[in-house]
Amino acid sequence: MSEAAGTDAEAVLDAARAWLAQDPDEATRAELAPLIDAAAAGDDEASADLVDRFGTRLAFGTAGLRGRLGAGSNRMNRVLVSQAAAGFAAYLREKAGADAAPIVVIGYDGRRNSDVFARDSAELFAGAGLRAVLLPRMLPTPVLAFAVRHLDAAAGVMVTASHNPPDDNGYKVYLGGADEGSQIVAPADAEIAAHIDRVAAAASVADLPRGEYELADESVVEAYIAATATVAPAPAGAAGMTWVYTAMHGVGYETLSAILRAAGYPQPVVVEQQIEPDGRFPTVAFPNPEEPGAMDLSFATAREAGAEFVLANDPDADRLAVAIPDDAADGGWRRLTGNEIGLLLGWRAAQRATAGQTAAAGSGGAVPSLACSLVSSPGLQAVAEHYGLAFHSTLTGFKWISRAPGIVFGFEEALGYLVNPETVRDKDGVSAAVAMLGLIAEAREQGLTLADLLAQFAETFGFFQSGQVSLRVEDVSIIARIMAALRAAPPAQVGEVAVERIDDLLTGADGFPPGDVLRLWLADGSRLIVRPSGTEPKLKAYLDVRGTSAADAAARLAALDAGTRALIAAAPA
Repeated sequence: MSEAAGTDAEAVLDAARAWLAQDPDEATRAELAPLIDAAAAGDDEASADLVDRFGTRLAFGTAGLRGRLGAGSNRMNRVLVSQAAAGFAAYLREKAGADAAPIVVIGYDGRRNSDVFARDSAELFAGAGLRAVLLPRMLPTPVLAFAVRHLDAAAGVMVTASHNPPDDNGYKVYLGGADEGSQIVAPADAEIAAHIDRVAAAASVADLPRGEYELADESVVEAYIAATATVAPAPAGAAGMTWVYTAMHGVGYETLSAILRAAGYPQPVVVEQQIEPDGRFPTVAFPNPEEPGAMDLSFATAREAGAEFVLANDPDADRLAVAIPDDAADGGWRRLTGNEIGLLLGWRAAQRATAGQTAAAGSGGAVPSLACSLVSSPGLQAVAEHYGLAFHSTLTGFKWISRAPGIVFGFEEALGYLVNPETVRDKDGVSAAVAMLGLIAEAREQGLTLADLLAQFAETFGFFQSGQVSLRVEDVSIIARIMAALRAAPPAQVGEVAVERIDDLLTGADGFPPGDVLRLWLADGSRLIVRPSGTEPKLKAYLDVRGTSAADAAARLAALDAGTRALIAAAPA
């Protein structure tokens, strides 16, 4: 639809009628038909709703598709997913050649319509001449990422919206071969999007050919379980360990429980209200362990069980949250930050790499390396330097982290960790949970807790602390204006600390692909990064300091926080 058509009521009505004619889903047809009738009769509210649904198209990018369920080109539904599958199939056929039949593996989680979207995709891949393999049931995203490599597939699709709100769903795309099962990056995203647009413009989804797909057998899941159990076989210190686990109404528990049996760990006390997959997410408004209140049931269960720690996966189990007892915290439990978890797991990975327990990932004899996104703690670089390993800072997203040369461990502050790159080239909350269990069990053998390990890390590598400042807006153009203002008049100081250098990643600074990111280095060694959120209408600022003590680091962070808030408030919006 052209930009003009997007605002023209008659054109929107035509688009809605054309959509209705090809929609195979009775639920979305029933949702759309009365809106069309009302808008045609002059109902302004119905017309505005149709413009929201059809005035634009849900964009396909490096994160695939993600959006609210419902009828329309700006929603997740069977029409949009069918167009995406047919377009992706055309892209894969173009890359493979006319006579090839590349494998595509499809997975899905427990969200509403995930299974339907997955079956539609499998049938359309098969109809396009690909060998489509559907995973046997709802499973974690990391199992799909693993299956792409395990089955030597050309590509993989995971139907999930991860930790998004309950009314969302999404479509995440991976590539095999030289991409080794990583998520797509440019220019593949634009090339796939172009194929999808051609499909959407040329044909009704009712006319797209469908075929028969294969159902993967349990051996794929069993191979993932076996590989992940080797991440950290249970040491003696695991005996008698009491801990709590929540799946956050997602799909993580069945797979994790099988891995625990294989690796020799005691089963957890589970949060019963959240342990089974449920796409309604009835106990949490936002199924993300980072959100305030999301882990309250976990903490209540832990207090009742006398647990030593809590582990939580998000709904598709690609993220991991960890909490420990803390008398100073509200309710007596504190969730560790993503940076704290990432630094502990990175420390473990560095020790194993230098002890010869971990082979360098990738080819060409790359030096073993640690990697994290540029907004994650600089403490990981200190770990890498301490152990003589290489270090790579990347743009945000595991599509970049997973491609770091020689990677043995990578993380992102938003609770994402890559601990076994030889088998999964994406964040994996299940294997990260196993690695964390190994870390905790080894500490228990020495009479130590996770809190003790955090203190040891600070004494060894420095007192790193991180924070965030976010500005949520109704009008996203405000964010663009703030970023433009910061570029036009770069700040000379943040609070009372002078700015020594500014890297503008829009121009591809430091070898990064161009991105809308400003990185400020301050005279006291602190770092401030400002960028628009990639998933929400927010301006995000990431604060990192390194102090001479815990108290000094806390004071530096508080000062940087205040200075950052003043800087953003002063920028013309």
